[in-house]
Amino acid sequence: MTPIKVLGFAGSLRQASYNRALIRAAQKLAPSGMSFEIVDLDDIPLYNGDVEAQGDPPGVTAFKQAIAAADGILIATPEYNHGVPGVMKNAIDWASRPPRGAPLGGKPVGLIGASPGMTGSARGQSQLRQAFEFTNSYCMPQPEILVYRAHEKFDDAGQLTDETTAKYLAAYLVAFHAWVLRFK
Repeated sequence: MTPIKVLGFAGSLRQASYNRALIRAAQKLAPSGMSFEIVDLDDIPLYNGDVEAQGDPPGVTAFKQAIAAADGILIATPEYNHGVPGVMKNAIDWASRPPRGAPLGGKPVGLIGASPGMTGSARGQSQLRQAFEFTNSYCMPQPEILVYRAHEKFDDAGQLTDETTAKYLAAYLVAFHAWVLRFK
């Protein structure tokens, strides 16, 4: 397997979120040939063009550098009120700047998500796909990982305990490896 570097992050600031747990599970299940770094969105302020005009804040600079250094991006998104959480959209907005030369331009992206509800973040993932059309990022269309009833699939320590979900996530990561190689 040709080696690739994947950057993963979750669209939740809550330490015990199911999506942070899902991205950690993905890191553990990454196939050989895939290195996997996780970053947090905690240090990314709300996007403000006036702030950007003065220079990216340190958290934004670090985030953009991590994206630029990766071969592919794996995002675990929650779904809030049938959509993408503000923290996730905000991070994508920062990483889409400047419009020409943004680190997201031409990057292969994988979307996964977990939710206590029955849709498993389907609407949130759909909204992210729309945002990535603008950034000229390449979202992997299939397979999908929509972890529904997440509270039944992770233990209190945030470990993925559902064997079926782990099996699908591992297969997803193999497919994502192949997807990233298409653009490398």
